[in-house]
Amino acid sequence: MRYCQTLLFFLLIIGCEPFVNEFSDSSVPLRFEASNMDNSSSAYQGGGVKVLTWNMRSGIGRSSFFGDSCGEGVIADEETVSDAMEAIAETLNVIDADIVFLQEVDLESKRTGYWNQIQYLLDNTYLNHGVYASTWEADFIPSDGLGRVNTGNAILSRYELGPAERIQLGLRTDQTDLVQYFYLRKNILKAEIPELAVGQKKFLAVNIHATAFATDDTKEQHINKYIEVLNNINDAGDIFVTGGDLNAVPPGAITDYCESDMCTGETFHNSLSDPFHKQGSFFENFPNEPDILLPLYGVYSPAIDIALCNMPEHYTHAPVTSMISDSIYTKYDRKLDYLFTNGDWLTGSGATHQSAWQISDHMPVSATFDPAGN
Repeated sequence: MRYCQTLLFFLLIIGCEPFVNEFSDSSVPLRFEASNMDNSSSAYQGGGVKVLTWNMRSGIGRSSFFGDSCGEGVIADEETVSDAMEAIAETLNVIDADIVFLQEVDLESKRTGYWNQIQYLLDNTYLNHGVYASTWEADFIPSDGLGRVNTGNAILSRYELGPAERIQLGLRTDQTDLVQYFYLRKNILKAEIPELAVGQKKFLAVNIHATAFATDDTKEQHINKYIEVLNNINDAGDIFVTGGDLNAVPPGAITDYCESDMCTGETFHNSLSDPFHKQGSFFENFPNEPDILLPLYGVYSPAIDIALCNMPEHYTHAPVTSMISDSIYTKYDRKLDYLFTNGDWLTGSGATHQSAWQISDHMPVSATFDPAGN
């Protein structure tokens, strides 16, 4: 009976105007500009270009949230969103990056009070231009009262953005058709920045948010597609800076986090009938998973050297325990967020901003690109 009801519901939604934007393989992202743009600040004056990546957790701070870190909340109150967005804008102004890669940015979603978070950040920082690619756009999500949802990746820039593209990533195959229909459409967001071109070489900024919870090989597909996009830019003789939440631990990591990520009442590892690994584990979903990022480190320049990326001072994820512990060993638990370039970073400029642990469960990572290649 339940199967029939589910099938009937599915047939109804696909036979009517779709609730969910399923996207094409390549599409044009939305564009934004600061309301009071200072044109004098948007011209490149030479010198290093500071780049930052940050998963901003939908502008809800560290509040309990459904589907994340064992949380239960669904709709954030106005004060929570306002406080978090103010703190995010303040942090961006302090770090003062020229190019910002953001993941989990909400655009007029019910759960975050219908804020246009991109416009807010452009209007409350020194950044002037933005492009946005949705990973989850639905007029109505029936689960848990979520309602309208639009969340995704953004590139914000001090400098004017040229042609931009949203590149669709593969969908998970470990879900039912109904769940997949309403689920995330992960993507790569790519934008040209003409102001930073070097001679005939284009300058491109590339943002990604790879899957976190797949138990099949979807993460491998996402990372491989990401590398393909970067290689195409590199082979064309152009320059890129790239960053994002790869949801993958660095090469050399030895902890899977499968058991430590379990929520109360979960029974992973307890019987043969249960999945051996929790969704989002890093070691057993496909062969050689812990080394999935080695091709990036082997060809391109990381902001944080591979010899340092498994050190606690460069962990970028803050689990629930970070709210109750001041120890660096329990406040931050793994690195998931990265910056790379096919050019050069200024020596020693890579930084992990762990002081932001009260604003998001991911820490910003920044570095300064050296156009002169020094």
